[in-house]
Amino acid sequence: MEEKKQKALLIKLSSLGDVIFNIPLANALKDAGYEVTWLVSEKGIQVVENNPCVDKAILAPLGKWKKKGPCKENFDDYMKLIKQIRAEKFDIAIDSQMMLKSLYWLLFSGAKRRIISKEAREFAILGGNEWIDNISYAPNSPIVLNYLKYAEYLGIKTDNIKITLPARTPEQIKKIDELLSGLDNTKPLAVIAPATTWPNKHWNKDNWKIVVDNLQKDCNIVFTGGPGDNELIEYINCGKHLNLAGKTNIIELMEIFSRAKLVIAPDSGSAHLAWATQNPAVITIFTCTPKEVLAPLGDKNKYIALGGRGLPCQPCFRRKCQLHKNTDACTNFPNPKDVLETAQNLIFS
Repeated sequence: MEEKKQKALLIKLSSLGDVIFNIPLANALKDAGYEVTWLVSEKGIQVVENNPCVDKAILAPLGKWKKKGPCKENFDDYMKLIKQIRAEKFDIAIDSQMMLKSLYWLLFSGAKRRIISKEAREFAILGGNEWIDNISYAPNSPIVLNYLKYAEYLGIKTDNIKITLPARTPEQIKKIDELLSGLDNTKPLAVIAPATTWPNKHWNKDNWKIVVDNLQKDCNIVFTGGPGDNELIEYINCGKHLNLAGKTNIIELMEIFSRAKLVIAPDSGSAHLAWATQNPAVITIFTCTPKEVLAPLGDKNKYIALGGRGLPCQPCFRRKCQLHKNTDACTNFPNPKDVLETAQNLIFS
């Protein structure tokens, strides 16, 4: 008789980049024989649902709950979800979110072993009954390797870092075919994704213009982003290139990235999603966050991290500048000439 698989619950709710960083952990658990369920919010559900790294994805609609505020409907939904999770009878639960918003999911998961790092914040450590050493104690350790320490704690080898994403449907592929149909097929595709959720992680918009102006002759340039990014993109773009901001979902964006020769983005979900497709070269521009930890992991000739060291205060990891009268001085680095030279080398070498 086939031995029953142990059931593992992975709690990583958001953001998109952090969810992507946990895909190798989910794959390590699955390849070690666990039945893997992932509890995730709206920000990451599209890269988790139908991903080969999991057997099941459970949506915790944090965005919807936050929008509605405290109410009986939200409480009832929350309790139904807790009941659903407990009914799974998980053997282990891993909280890699390590914050207040994940505390109760871990605490009430019903798992026999509830595992969390000792560095958890906002009292999240109280949800566990097993505590591993700080997963990011090495300041220059890539975050993907940090999350894999949960697998290592369970005795799982993590030599093979495995990235998987959901497959695109024929309809999604056809949509991207149509959106890109006007491009010159003789030129390489460079995707610019200039926006992220932290203003302090944005690169100077005039620096972007310099790079785009110098690449446009030899490349197809396509901009991507959300509906709220159009003002920034149109400032950089000046109406010259294809702007797909707000016109694709995450899966369709994956398809665009998989066709690109190069993706340039700040430290953002877009940069990490481009890396996860494993096809384009990626230039990630760092301002206030640590590139040694958050840069795409892998081939140093393909994944290039620039910036993050132009000022003594970098990286501060703060949403707002604390030292330079809120001028966000670090967003002026790196020099656009360095980005342009790197981009040209990656595209044409």
